[in-house]
Amino acid sequence: MKVLVYSSFTFSYLNRARVLFQTLRRFHPDWELVALITDEPPLNFAFDPASEPFDRVVLAQDLGIPNFKGWLFKHDVVEVCTAVKGPFLHQACASGADIAIYLDPDTALLNSLEPLVGWLQDHDILLTPHLVDPNEDRGAILDNDLSASRTGIFNLGFVAIRTSGEGERFAKWWNDRLLSFCYDDIPNGIFVDQRWCDHVPALFDKVKVVRDPGYNVASWNLSRRTIAVGRDGGVTVNGQPLRFWHFTKLGPTGDLMTKKYAGDNYPVYEIWNWYKRQVANTTVTTIPDRYWAYDAYADGAKIEKSHRVLYRERTDLQAAFPDPFATGRGSYRSWLLSEGL
Repeated sequence: MKVLVYSSFTFSYLNRARVLFQTLRRFHPDWELVALITDEPPLNFAFDPASEPFDRVVLAQDLGIPNFKGWLFKHDVVEVCTAVKGPFLHQACASGADIAIYLDPDTALLNSLEPLVGWLQDHDILLTPHLVDPNEDRGAILDNDLSASRTGIFNLGFVAIRTSGEGERFAKWWNDRLLSFCYDDIPNGIFVDQRWCDHVPALFDKVKVVRDPGYNVASWNLSRRTIAVGRDGGVTVNGQPLRFWHFTKLGPTGDLMTKKYAGDNYPVYEIWNWYKRQVANTTVTTIPDRYWAYDAYADGAKIEKSHRVLYRERTDLQAAFPDPFATGRGSYRSWLLSEGL
């Protein structure tokens, strides 16, 4: 059975993606590993895919998305890196893979994911909820339960499908939704790719909600998950093997939320410190912090979020300026300046 695993990221997250793929390679050397990149390498960085811990690279511009430059411009970096997940998954259903798995670049395996393959013999779609046990503390409810209500019941840092049956039908539906509606617009009921998947158990059959606490451990569920290390060195979560951790918001914010909910569960800090060392070891200084090639117009001026939103809301601007990144006379940027925007 052929298993394909992919992750979507930009070059500023290459260090994290390297850690993910290294851990995948350790536990699953026979799985195909694909880097889905929506970016262009920085000028001082020589990107050599052959030396990376993944099998191949797919660039977003090669997914066949119509009017790609205009479509790309409508999104900020988080929106677009989630939006391309749908088209890739849909196309993966015709790639020869039997199973396709998505993992965020800031996740890392600490054990085998082989149970997923077993579950996908009886189910076509696997999702992990942010929470599998209800919180009782008011602070945790405010931080975690209500956050999941706003951003989505399921965390789409992970999804796995069979590439046939309901899995294939889901991939086509997700492709269509993310091509048109993958924005950070919580007031209008959208939070990139996640809120859409609240509908999945109602729209599709053969869906398994993975309630095993060893999957997708993160700061938002640490209030209800206890990490332990056995005499054999095995790491467990509420007594189940720890499969993968989602190291969201690496840095002060992640440290704060982790400390808040880990408390004196000291193995949590050991795991976080291990991950920080792995990321440091895979970081190259020639990639600027928060780098993204599509963050600026052709003349180097930063693209404001309001410019992206205006462009995506007005079909007349899309028709008039098919390449909104361009500058100079007759460009979208020139029009914005003339309008005082």
